[in-house]
Amino acid sequence: MATATAHATKSATKSATKLQPLGDRVVIKPTPREEMTKSGIVLPDTAKEKPQEGTVIAVGPGRILDDGKREAMDVKQGQKVLYAKYAGTEFKVEGEDLLIVSQKDILAVVQD
Repeated sequence: MATATAHATKSATKSATKLQPLGDRVVIKPTPREEMTKSGIVLPDTAKEKPQEGTVIAVGPGRILDDGKREAMDVKQGQKVLYAKYAGTEFKVEGEDLLIVSQKDILAVVQD
């Protein structure tokens, strides 16, 4: 599974080189949804759970504070994160599903 994740991150990273999020936004490659239950039932797209985990592909520079300084970002490219279920905006780049969220919508960093 780690190899598949590394491959997905590598190909998504190619696409993300064209993306530079603004402010405190983060581009995430969602972890693919389960295609089949543990008991072997194939799930149609309408029954699949919306993913809440993914890999950070690109990170913005941080939002500008009232005093004119930039807030440091808490996440880095390549980290695995958990995010709010209905957070952000989904879009495609070169056929890859990506999600852009504000840093405040990221709930946790998953430690390996």
